[in-house]
Amino acid sequence: MSKNPDDEILSLLADMTEKEIEQYLLSLDEDEHREVLKLLANAPIWFPLEGPQMAAYLSTADVIGYGGAAGGGKTDLLAGLALNIHKRVLIVRREKAQTDGIVQRIEEIVGHKNGFNSQKSAWRLDNGRLLEFGGLDNIGDEKRWQGRAHDLKALDEATEIRESQARFIMGWNRTSDPSIKPKCLLTFNPPTTAEGRWVLDYFAPWLQKGYPNPAQPGELRYFAMIGGKEQEVEQPEQFVLVDGEPCYEFDPEQFKPEFIIKPKSRTFIPARVTDNKYYMETGYMNTLQSLPEPLRSQMLYGDFGAGIEDDPWQIIPTAWVEAAQARWKPYEEMRVLNRGVFEMDSYGLDVARGGRDETIGYARYQHWYADADLLAGADSLDGPRVASFAVGNTRDHAPIHIDVIGVGASPYDFLNQSGIHVVPVDVRQSATSFDRSGQLSFFNLRSQLWWQMREALDPAYGSIVALPDDPKLLADLTAPRWSLQGKNIKAESREDIVKRIGRSPDRGSAIIMAQMDTPKRHIMQMVHGSRARREYDPYE
Repeated sequence: MSKNPDDEILSLLADMTEKEIEQYLLSLDEDEHREVLKLLANAPIWFPLEGPQMAAYLSTADVIGYGGAAGGGKTDLLAGLALNIHKRVLIVRREKAQTDGIVQRIEEIVGHKNGFNSQKSAWRLDNGRLLEFGGLDNIGDEKRWQGRAHDLKALDEATEIRESQARFIMGWNRTSDPSIKPKCLLTFNPPTTAEGRWVLDYFAPWLQKGYPNPAQPGELRYFAMIGGKEQEVEQPEQFVLVDGEPCYEFDPEQFKPEFIIKPKSRTFIPARVTDNKYYMETGYMNTLQSLPEPLRSQMLYGDFGAGIEDDPWQIIPTAWVEAAQARWKPYEEMRVLNRGVFEMDSYGLDVARGGRDETIGYARYQHWYADADLLAGADSLDGPRVASFAVGNTRDHAPIHIDVIGVGASPYDFLNQSGIHVVPVDVRQSATSFDRSGQLSFFNLRSQLWWQMREALDPAYGSIVALPDDPKLLADLTAPRWSLQGKNIKAESREDIVKRIGRSPDRGSAIIMAQMDTPKRHIMQMVHGSRARREYDPYE
């Protein structure tokens, strides 16, 4: 990036210590001294470091991800954008108390705390800028900012924030000032818990291993909602959907504005402590080098592949699910391996509960699970439609296991009345078995099903279960926790999971029902028929 002389002087001063600046000013003649002072009077209050911090500061992306390793200057980038470029700023952390460190850093930069209202957590600066600080401690806290326009939405340590809350906050990023481009800034280190994995999916082109078209640091990619799903699109131009596919050649006069989709740009810029000369001078890198693994690799190198620590009460360990996903092969390969005999044994169905939820179905063939079948929530409003979806995705007389709590009751009734082999599953009912050891029972059927999935994936018993390589399935299967009440294993309730992570593990709920081993109706009828004949024909 070329610089004019004024920028070069500012950059030079930004790299100096206070004593070096003082010596520099003393070396100037009167006219030079006057020009420098005039320049400093109009200079930005903060100047980014050359490298990743500068790239993120100047990025034109709608959503900027920044960080990776510790010490990359994430807080300073956030403060610099808020103080130099944007006028109405919202800065949030998972807990409101955690924003105190950001306030303190901004105070260090501006040299005072004038205009800061601690009760309202708002800072109104002399130049008219408004900085607001908030926390997302509980589900629903994000709604405090509904309709509140900010031209910078900054989510600090985004891996600690629930995905649903993060997306809600970013949805209100706008401004009425045409001179300012609204932006969202997400700063974060690699996630240390399963709940923070959502950023790997959100910034998949940069962070997800095996992504089919990986992106370079700082490269702009474009995303849009298509059919209720967020997808990467090839072009930044607006489009309409024709037969479910983007169409860029269209007449805007022929479409209502709400049907014209404008993709949003996104980028990720990695930063490490070696990019921050101030931290390097204070020996911070030595501190990071002394951390135990995998924290050392996460914080020193920004390694998003380093081990994510499971909660000690997580029902299914993350590594077990990843191993099952690594065993997965396409359906046709499985048919060949089974010499063409590869029938569907069970189908699990979790019905959408409204909103953005999807009706999700999983088919199981022996130990192999197919990719999820999805029906948009808007198309799940009546029982017959959901029933038709389920029937259309089952084969080989496989029984359909459906959650009948609430909205699942209607499609169950329709399937049952139609003579389809459907099994009602009410996870609130009593358990029907013990754990593998035979020593522990279960709080309810829900706890039993989740624990049986754990046992099926346990590598100590030679698990051969193969699960589709879906990050959302991985997140769902690793979401629930458990507790021991006497000799009863109790799985965390759906409601408690939603309170903790901000979403329901619907894919996990569907797949644990697909694991249920219900004999097929036509086989049982044949067996019972043979028994009946033996009663009448002793020579059978």
